[in-house]
Amino acid sequence: MTFLTRTGKPLPKSVVDSASKVGRDAMSRREFIALASAFGATSATAYAMLGLPQPAHAQGTPSEGGTVRMQMLVKALKDPRTYDWSEMGNVSRGWLEYLAIWENDGSFTPALLESWEINDDATEYTLNVRQGVTWNDGSAFTAADVARNIERWCDKSLEGNSMAGRFATLIDEASGTAIEGAIEVVDDHTVKLSLPRPDITLIPGMADYPAAIVPEGFDPDNMIENAVGTGPYLPETFDVGVKAVLVRNTDHTWWGTEVYGGPYIDRLEYIDYGTDPAAYVAAAEAEEIDATYSIEGEFIDIFDTLDGFVQNTVASGSTIVIRPNQLAEVDGKRPYEDKRVRQALAMAVDNNLLLELGYAGRGIVAENHHVGPMHPEYAELPPRTVDPAAAKALMDEAGMGDFEHELVSIDDAWRKDTTDAVAAQLRDAGINVKRSILPGSTFWNDWTKYPFSSTNWNARPLGVQIWALAYRSGEAWNEFGWSNADFDALLERALATADVDERREIMKEGEALVQGEGVTIQPYWRSLYNHTKEGLLGAGHHIGFEYHPARMAWSA
Repeated sequence: MTFLTRTGKPLPKSVVDSASKVGRDAMSRREFIALASAFGATSATAYAMLGLPQPAHAQGTPSEGGTVRMQMLVKALKDPRTYDWSEMGNVSRGWLEYLAIWENDGSFTPALLESWEINDDATEYTLNVRQGVTWNDGSAFTAADVARNIERWCDKSLEGNSMAGRFATLIDEASGTAIEGAIEVVDDHTVKLSLPRPDITLIPGMADYPAAIVPEGFDPDNMIENAVGTGPYLPETFDVGVKAVLVRNTDHTWWGTEVYGGPYIDRLEYIDYGTDPAAYVAAAEAEEIDATYSIEGEFIDIFDTLDGFVQNTVASGSTIVIRPNQLAEVDGKRPYEDKRVRQALAMAVDNNLLLELGYAGRGIVAENHHVGPMHPEYAELPPRTVDPAAAKALMDEAGMGDFEHELVSIDDAWRKDTTDAVAAQLRDAGINVKRSILPGSTFWNDWTKYPFSSTNWNARPLGVQIWALAYRSGEAWNEFGWSNADFDALLERALATADVDERREIMKEGEALVQGEGVTIQPYWRSLYNHTKEGLLGAGHHIGFEYHPARMAWSA
């Protein structure tokens, strides 16, 4: 049987063959669907390749109008290329849209792109730009806008531009900009990308929250006051740490209405109650909110008892890392440059306990290399050895037996609890630890620079994406300070390999390298939860913490 892309062309043989190798669990199926969809298959085709019917979405009938109030931290906005929190994208998504959307089933829904084609070895991408889209200032949205944004993503000179990590294949290392001729505007509705080597991750990268499409002349300093975009909403008010309000733009004809339906609600209010979940409970009891952004631990059970709220959950690749920074200096020295120190920290910690104590067991244990069973290329490694006595001996051998490690975390519940559990186990092993707990307003200013700290990470469809973002040498989000030529070479091979089995063998070698080098303690994968008022549609928890105002509605 021949399986086709959205444009009617056959899918690459490597993708078709990989369908027969997918595991029975839902997470493996979802990640295969991500791979097939990234190569241009519809969600229905991807399910058919697995011999499964496409699941029906059991929702009510949306009504027009109304207001939705969601609890969410309201963070300062900046150039989307440098967004480092999903909350930023959730606000600007009202008017700044994306080329594609990552769905909870793993598929990618075309948005400002109508479709795409990728050749068999993933060295040529043809992006078909949706016709009939306009910016809200009345000008036409064209292929030139898409090309210009991809060029912006490839600018390595902009500090904090994590999109450069997602599009590294298109970047000329000498100039730090896009390779000349690699991005071609074929006509008003077609962009062609010619890659010097294969890369299977570009479509997933286009769907990530820092990939918002901005207009020509975009100025991040006045993006609220001059909110030019293609989306159906506009910012009415924006007050960091307090509230962000989006209102329906009645003067703009949105392209998505004819394609997907919506927008439905008139108004979306993101209300900031800080990081204490007890405040979210109080807000729900006082009928001040209709939805939570996300909720953890014992507060999941508390929300389950509240009248009028329903639980939404999704299994995910979201996680936390407790990492030493190999480049950070403490008193003029780099304590975590020594591999033995890093190995000792990991050896002293039982990840099973971190899942239990830090996240109430609501997830699965991970293996300290940031690739998991939800990724199609995951390769299971032998069980880790947890040996506190050996950890202390190794720390002593490195000359760090009397060193006091300062372990830093944010002050909210599950991240604080997980980091506390790390510190307790290190102390039980005889390793000196000082805990420092900071409010978010302080912590996130320098999150990549602390010598020893914890950070939460969102899910990504493919394991190679995470490695390219955070573990490759020199990337903006490489908070580990790790640079390893052997790992970088393995990653390049993995990025260029579409066949899942072949990529898995490469990944197995990379996983062992990350784990063996003690790069991080990455203890578990989280299941995600939020709660919404009965009758609220389109506001359930997204696998990547995304909320789409155009999809929200009150049931009729």
